[in-house]
Amino acid sequence: MNTVTVGLSLVGLLVLLVASAAIVTRLAGLGRPRDVLLAAVRAVVQLSVVSLVIGFVLRSLWLTFAFLLVMVTVAAATSARRITGGLRPSSWWTALPILAGIVPTLTAILLSTAVPLVPIAILPSAGILIGGAMTATSIAGRRCTEELTAQRGSYEAALSLGMTRREGVTLVARPAAALALVPGLDQTRTVGLVTLPGAFVGVLLAGASPLQAGAVQLLVLIALLLVQVLAVTVTVELISAGLLPVGSGPLPE
Repeated sequence: MNTVTVGLSLVGLLVLLVASAAIVTRLAGLGRPRDVLLAAVRAVVQLSVVSLVIGFVLRSLWLTFAFLLVMVTVAAATSARRITGGLRPSSWWTALPILAGIVPTLTAILLSTAVPLVPIAILPSAGILIGGAMTATSIAGRRCTEELTAQRGSYEAALSLGMTRREGVTLVARPAAALALVPGLDQTRTVGLVTLPGAFVGVLLAGASPLQAGAVQLLVLIALLLVQVLAVTVTVELISAGLLPVGSGPLPE
């Protein structure tokens, strides 16, 4: 089924959209237009390569899981840069919350047989969950570090009152980290009323019935809630334990 016509008109439209986003970013002072342009170029290159690779990967279940491991690695690196500003050895702890969300959730899905144990079903489902875990980890970690930097005095006051490091971090930063759950909660609450998410549209365009598309989307949304709750929880615990560095420097014990 042709859903998008590939040709010069599509290329022109994409260039127009990216240029418009970059211009608005500059005029509104929302950051560097260069970031928008680079993100668009990376998307083009990566999707072109992935489109070629996936056809080969889907021939084997083992290759599919190897590809998912690559996806987790890239997701961890992305979250690490967002939280710590770089890729130092301690930054790679961001892989833990992503795996903590993905592994039990995907295992439950596959054991239930709701999703068949075949590459064409596993890869897109796991990919969506990895993306959700990455986003939750990045937002939770970033909000935690920002809050601990802004309210370092409150954290030190908590320690002076006899609280442990974990209790101080929890008191100051956990409410801010919980904001990482808001996008997923809002999307789940408003699905079908405000938006038709990608899984629903993709399955529908593939020729499935609206009922099947709705079932797939429901599974994805509910699974994402668990994935993101686990990812946020583990991210906060890593920061509490001092394993993920805080932007303002080491926290006093």
